[in-house]
Amino acid sequence: MDNTILLLIGAIILVAVLLLLLRRASGGEAISAEIYRDLQQQNEALRRTLVEKERELRDATATIAAQEQSLIHQREMLKRLPEDFEQLASRLLEVKSQRFTEQSAQHLDQLLTPLREKIRDFEESLERKFSEEMRDKASLKKEIEQLLSLNQQLSQDARNLTNALKGDTKVQGNWGEMQLEVLLERAGLQKGEHFEAQITLTSDDGQLKRPDFVVRLPNQRHLVIDAKVSLTAFERYFNAEDAAAREQHLKAHVDSLRRHVQALSSKSYSMLPKLKAPDFVILFVPIEGALSAAIQADTNLLSDAFNKNVVIATNTTLAAIVRIVSHLWRQEKQNRSAEEIARQSGLLYDKLVAFLEDLRSIGTRLDQAHQAYSDAMRKLSAGTRPGDTLIGRAERIRELGAKTTRQIPPDFVEDVPNEEADSAAGNTT
Repeated sequence: MDNTILLLIGAIILVAVLLLLLRRASGGEAISAEIYRDLQQQNEALRRTLVEKERELRDATATIAAQEQSLIHQREMLKRLPEDFEQLASRLLEVKSQRFTEQSAQHLDQLLTPLREKIRDFEESLERKFSEEMRDKASLKKEIEQLLSLNQQLSQDARNLTNALKGDTKVQGNWGEMQLEVLLERAGLQKGEHFEAQITLTSDDGQLKRPDFVVRLPNQRHLVIDAKVSLTAFERYFNAEDAAAREQHLKAHVDSLRRHVQALSSKSYSMLPKLKAPDFVILFVPIEGALSAAIQADTNLLSDAFNKNVVIATNTTLAAIVRIVSHLWRQEKQNRSAEEIARQSGLLYDKLVAFLEDLRSIGTRLDQAHQAYSDAMRKLSAGTRPGDTLIGRAERIRELGAKTTRQIPPDFVEDVPNEEADSAAGNTT
């Protein structure tokens, strides 16, 4: 209990005791009214103070109880605070984590999108290159297989050709002619148009001549080419291991070429009546190594052959010659085209002159027709006096009452005066 209340209670008790003692001390005598009133007033004041303090005590007790209740509530809240804080922190962490995850994902997506596109482009490029590489590999494999097959075929053909060239002179000649024909066609010359093979010609004394190839030149000129492939001695020279044997076979090879040069020189193709060939004949040796070996062994071979009107040529030199021939034919074709253009231009000019002459004749006739038309019109409308024309007389007849269904066009009709108008004009005069 509050000390003030205790003091008030003690003061009230003390006043009451004093009043009682005063009553006993006076022996029943009356106490001074003034003192008694003062004591009563004090007692009443103390009583009111006591009531007020009791009320304050009740209020303080209620406040303390409320504070105790609030303290209990705060203690309970304090007990729940770690749990609430943990939940709040968990929620905040979850929200922050989600937001961070979203922002990180968005930022990461912005960073990875170009990389993803580059990876996609790289994958597409890689796939495309892989597909192209697979196709190239398949094509290369196919080409290699074809090349192997062709190589095997060429090897077999080479072996067959080698065996044939070693033994059969006719086969050697056919092979040389085939090589020569291929060379001519590669230069742009066409068989049947620019060259002929194995044609039969007759000399003045009745002998039959069969040159291997006759190449046509512009202006009805010809070039005779003969293929020489007698490689038996050259093959033996090439494969011989003994120096003496090599020298022997090389000499036989040179002698074979010289015999062929002499044979060509004696045929005199330039003297054939159906050929306009130069004095020389071309001897074609398709294997340059064979001719090179012969020239090294006999340095006078080419000059001696040239003196006999025989020019020895290999693939390289003959290719240059036939390309010149092909160029001459192109020039001839251009010249013929120019001549045809000139001829057609002359015909066109002649046609133009004839057309202009016809136009002039038409103009003259049109002038004559116009003159005839003017004369006819004058005959219709001209007269010695007004109204004394064919049109004027016809119009006078219509005005006099002739029955008509049509009328002369106004531009042909002139003012035709009638007799009344003429007489009136005479009277006026």
